[in-house]
Amino acid sequence: MLQDVLEGLAMPQKELSPKYLYDEHGSELFERITELDAYYPTRKERGLLEAWAEAWVHELRPRALVELGAGSAEKSRIVLSAMERAGTGDLYVPVDVSGVFLHDTARRLRTEYDDLRVEPEVADISLPFDLPRNLPVPAWVALLGSTIGNFGEDAARRLLGRVSGPMRGDDRFLMGVDLRPGAGKTVERLELAYNDPEGITAAFNLNVLRILNRELDANFDLTAFEHRAFYSEEHRRIEMHLRARSRQTVRFGAAGAPVSIEEGESIRTEISCKHDRESVDALFADAGLEVDRWAEDGQGFFALVLGKRTTPP
Repeated sequence: MLQDVLEGLAMPQKELSPKYLYDEHGSELFERITELDAYYPTRKERGLLEAWAEAWVHELRPRALVELGAGSAEKSRIVLSAMERAGTGDLYVPVDVSGVFLHDTARRLRTEYDDLRVEPEVADISLPFDLPRNLPVPAWVALLGSTIGNFGEDAARRLLGRVSGPMRGDDRFLMGVDLRPGAGKTVERLELAYNDPEGITAAFNLNVLRILNRELDANFDLTAFEHRAFYSEEHRRIEMHLRARSRQTVRFGAAGAPVSIEEGESIRTEISCKHDRESVDALFADAGLEVDRWAEDGQGFFALVLGKRTTPP
């Protein structure tokens, strides 16, 4: 972790991996973000799941659901409940980097679904990982919450390749996609989702410095940084930064030379790439996938995608 952080802070555009945002407190803050009026992706995705999951599950009969970046599993409950009603819900495997939060989620789900096996896996999906073997057939792998947006183009291809590799002919990949600004979605509305008036997103962003202070014996002054989030037209993504209000010298315990951060300089903590049908088709094609179902909300804010392998084993 120390090596990763120091390498990121040595880059011309200083950056931290977004995985460091999600300790237990960070995960709780993010769950609060999903409930905010300004943050539309959760509501839009939930609405699409409520509209389409029942029919897709009834037709395709998945017996297992593996969810990458599961968090509290609030939206995946819509799929799990549809599987339960269809009599096909055998196994749920939530995968997340925050172990404490993940196991709390698993305990709650076991009380809600009597006949469902819940087998949590602590893993960092930004790194190579193995999907569970011998899953009941067919299985769905889900990446909800527009999490694919947190990966740049090359990283997204690698992630989707790891997902598609072990998929069998009847397996499916379920993904939520936050769409690019268009006729029904302005840049201003998009940016508001990451700059909520309540300041919860700012607290979530600043929490990463608290984590580094705790885990790496760093001395970040949280009051010396401010949250910024904006849409980059060039890269078609939201960028979330922490901007230094004044010059900072940050030390990490006894580890090497201190890190200097100039006034006005920023640390990029997260990206959220936005997509459209063309970009999703391209990502899928490079990973050996193709779109099987595509459903959008009525305003062009969000899409729910069901993919399948192009060349099943």
